[in-house]
Amino acid sequence: MFNLLRLHARPATSALQTARRCYATAFVPPASLTEGMTSPLPVKPKVKPDSPTFYTARAGYFDGLTALEDAITDTRRALTALQLLPLPQSVRKALPPLQPVWHTKDTLAGHLSAIVTTSKYRRYIRVLDQLNEYRQIAEIAGVVELAENLADIITSFERENKEAVLAHGKKKPVQFDEYGRSYTLGRRKESTARVWVIPVKTPEAAVSQSALQTESPGELSHFIPQPLTIPTKILPVTTTNIIVNNAPFIEYFPQLTDRERAILPLKIAGLLGAYNVFAIVRGGGTTGQSGALSLGIAKGLAAHVPEVAAILAKAKLLRRDPRMVERKKTGLAKSHKAGVHLRLPRFTLDNEGKTKAGLEYENKPNDSRE
Repeated sequence: MFNLLRLHARPATSALQTARRCYATAFVPPASLTEGMTSPLPVKPKVKPDSPTFYTARAGYFDGLTALEDAITDTRRALTALQLLPLPQSVRKALPPLQPVWHTKDTLAGHLSAIVTTSKYRRYIRVLDQLNEYRQIAEIAGVVELAENLADIITSFERENKEAVLAHGKKKPVQFDEYGRSYTLGRRKESTARVWVIPVKTPEAAVSQSALQTESPGELSHFIPQPLTIPTKILPVTTTNIIVNNAPFIEYFPQLTDRERAILPLKIAGLLGAYNVFAIVRGGGTTGQSGALSLGIAKGLAAHVPEVAAILAKAKLLRRDPRMVERKKTGLAKSHKAGVHLRLPRFTLDNEGKTKAGLEYENKPNDSRE
């Protein structure tokens, strides 16, 4: 009932108002719009990028990685065709370890002209290690052409100073002079010892002496037994000298512990008395100098007799003792030792102005009233 009343009360809208509310526009063909207008500018065609990884922001990195992965795939296919892959586990363990020296992360980033993060650098190194392993297999198997091609690829990613990097930290071989002496260097704490070790020269061959035969005159001479002719040999006696700073060994190291420490390599190797030792030691005390001398002697013995190097290495005589004196701390007598606390007496003045010491001294003034 109320709805009917509302319909009758609502005013009728005119046709003009209805036309104004129509928001749709009439369709205008495009051809009619070009009349009287200039032609649009020509659109330049997009140039196709050379690399499919152009839009990755690291095109150089991914291009190089893709090329290495393709090389790994081709090499694996070739080695498999030659029945060199897969290798048994025992053969793989028998292969000598590889020692590549690759470019650093920053150098590789400059080489690829791209930003290389740590994870991406490790991914690159894993691919190079795999390719280097295939090169080693091809080289050992005698596939020369394949090994040379892989070597050309790998060389561009290795450092120029590869030999210097691999030689860093390696022990240099001990050199012998014209007299057969070996020169070694030993260190311990603040002491340094320069040691020359030379084999002891044995005397010449033993000289045989024929015993004199005595004949007893007379008729019964043929019944007397004649002395046997036994050639006697002069036993060679070797003398060993250990001279430290132009002084005898026992005089330079009067303490037995220092002497035992210095000649320990000779005892362990069983070569006591077989070599002469001349040393120049500097710095430190007797403990450090004897330790430095021991290291120098051990190195010299390992150079003269390589068979005893394993024994000396097991006894830890071929490496420097890394222990050093700990530094002194502030407020302490040494590194850990504290100073001794003493209770000093108090000094006071008496009535006459003289100094008097005492823990319980009282200065009593004079009473002027007495």
